[in-house]
Amino acid sequence: MDKTRNWLVWAALAVAAIGGGYAAWHWLGASPLPPGIASANGRIEATEIDIAAKTPGRLKEVMVDEGDFVTVGQILARMDTEVLEAQLREAKAQVRRATIAIETARSQVVQRQAEKQAAIAVIAQRKAELDAAQKRFERSDQLAKSGSGSIENLDNDRARFEGAKAAVSAAEAQAAAVDSAIGAAQAQVIDAEAAVDATKATVDRIQADIDDSTLKSPRDGRVQYRVAQPGEVLGAGGKVLNMVDLSDVYMTFFMPTDAAGRVAIGAEVHLVIDAIPQYVVPARATFVADVAQFTPKTVETADERQKLMFRVKAKIAPELLRKYIQQVKTGLPGTAYVRLNADTKWPPQLEARLPQ
Repeated sequence: MDKTRNWLVWAALAVAAIGGGYAAWHWLGASPLPPGIASANGRIEATEIDIAAKTPGRLKEVMVDEGDFVTVGQILARMDTEVLEAQLREAKAQVRRATIAIETARSQVVQRQAEKQAAIAVIAQRKAELDAAQKRFERSDQLAKSGSGSIENLDNDRARFEGAKAAVSAAEAQAAAVDSAIGAAQAQVIDAEAAVDATKATVDRIQADIDDSTLKSPRDGRVQYRVAQPGEVLGAGGKVLNMVDLSDVYMTFFMPTDAAGRVAIGAEVHLVIDAIPQYVVPARATFVADVAQFTPKTVETADERQKLMFRVKAKIAPELLRKYIQQVKTGLPGTAYVRLNADTKWPPQLEARLPQ
């Protein structure tokens, strides 16, 4: 019985192997690939994006789960902003205080300008008094010299003249002091205006931090991992989610020297995914490495040079991805067929075929 059972198992394996070989032969055709087409194994990949907190804080809520499809601008998570909102209120109060300081400083400028006008009027008055005193002194001096006036009157008029000159100097000094006060008041206005600008900038910065605390999707894509959970405290740059950008999907594969050297940027590539071999996905070669990724320790012969492997990347067109975006998955292995010669026709089994 055991021998019979073993024989049946081996027979089943043989049938499966024959069936698989026949399917592969049927799919790829009895003949090998045309000379202008090369193949290599690869894996479907996409650009990964980390959704992270900009500022330190506590994660308040996460609105998506692993595997969810998200669209650009969709809210994915929120950070707790209670502290930031308190800082925002404080900054807005400082803006109001600084605005009041501007008005106070401007009123000081107006007051000092009024004092300057008064000082100018005093100077004019003192100069008029000086002119009268000077004329009276000159007359007294002439009378004293002619003997018609008394020395006492001359002395009194001289004193009044000197006093008038001193009064003019004092008025001019007062006017200069007022000018200085005006300059100081104007400087206070500038300082108060700068304080308003600084506090407004603080308000804008805090508001930006609050806005950034709402984490949104930058692209259409699919959530891969939830790195953090609500209630956790994250540092600046702390990751919350990891997602893949489904508008930038490609296959990376490696080709030997002779094939990689013939791959042109923009060359047509057809991808066959192991999970869905009935479809052939068109793509374009967008990158060929200029440095070999697998290099022997020594390269001395032509055979060894053929062992050098170069990384090639074939990107699927964004418009095609948008059409089938719900079916796009990453990490799937497959085979890339690269047309090295633009004149080579695709075999029937490798012509582009997509779901209807």
